[in-house]
Amino acid sequence: MSISSPPEGAPGGLFLAAPPGLEAVLAEEARELGLTGVSIVAGGVETDGGWAEVQQANLWLRGATRVLWHIASFRALHLAQLDKRARRLDWAAILRPDVAVRIETTCRKSRIYHAGAATQRVARAITETLGAPRATEAGTGLLVRVRIEDDLCTISIDTSGEPLHRRGHKLAVGKAPIRESMAALFLRQCGYDGSEPVLDPMCGSGTFPIEAAEIAAGLAPGRSRGFAFEQLAGFDATAWQGLRADAARPGTPGLTFYGRDRDQGAIRMATENAERAGVAALTQFACQPISALTRPEGAPGLIMVNPPYGDRIGNRNLLFGLYGSLGQVLRDHFRGWRLGMVTSDGGLAKATGLNFAEIGPPVPHGGLSVKLYRTDALR
Repeated sequence: MSISSPPEGAPGGLFLAAPPGLEAVLAEEARELGLTGVSIVAGGVETDGGWAEVQQANLWLRGATRVLWHIASFRALHLAQLDKRARRLDWAAILRPDVAVRIETTCRKSRIYHAGAATQRVARAITETLGAPRATEAGTGLLVRVRIEDDLCTISIDTSGEPLHRRGHKLAVGKAPIRESMAALFLRQCGYDGSEPVLDPMCGSGTFPIEAAEIAAGLAPGRSRGFAFEQLAGFDATAWQGLRADAARPGTPGLTFYGRDRDQGAIRMATENAERAGVAALTQFACQPISALTRPEGAPGLIMVNPPYGDRIGNRNLLFGLYGSLGQVLRDHFRGWRLGMVTSDGGLAKATGLNFAEIGPPVPHGGLSVKLYRTDALR
């Protein structure tokens, strides 16, 4: 049975998870994709949507980390009521009886306060009405999320499975890599739309140049991976294969995307990742220090960099020289280019000697809080 819209009683929409602080940037991307009813909420974006939008969002959104599909919403003042209303849902229109499910529940400001007991009631409703087994190991099975807040129970399906930053291309990673979804949002914050070159002077495993090249080539980020929604009832495998095939046909932007790093191992990883992503012809990686950085031929573009912060990699005191050298090289050789720099340390950012037109909000990253420092065109 195919579901073109959520079941009766469902709020009828999607929740697109985003790194806290970048919700507005993801909302902009969602609107550009054509999603409707876009609204910003804590930790992400809510939109209208059914089957088509579930597939579209997972396949094409670069900045989302997960897509949840709201399938039911109802009041539940006690566990017996939760049990009764959960059993009324047409689970067969959503889940398959041969696919194990895992329930995660959160309770907040509600008369139902015991998340474990609520999980048991919803799990039993599914297994006894549908026959789907319950996953016994953490991290396995199709994830059903139950949120009870102010006595309102919202049930959602995690349609993504693995986090969406796992594109399936970047198998080799360096130290403290930035996630692809976050890199895409930072690129968007810098005004990048695929029409200009991008250079990362400390590229590590190549996330920024590869992500920029994929955007310019019109390649969908989810073209090479699987999704949890493929295990839902009503999934049309033939139609999905056609959608994914169309999303994997690269355009020819006529641009080059550059990565530089002083670590030869990082350059090797970045090159291999670009090949797996299908953008090797659009990228150019080379091993060199900041002091040897030269301006590529052609029109100016965007310099995007995630340098060491000193919290996990490197001695902070020694990094002042690195940031200062970066700023000097950019002033000397990159007139007309813009800089987007991600760092957790405002003092190090100041050491570049550059004038930052805007500093973004704090964004959690690997246990730290980072900000995006942006310049206008360098003079």
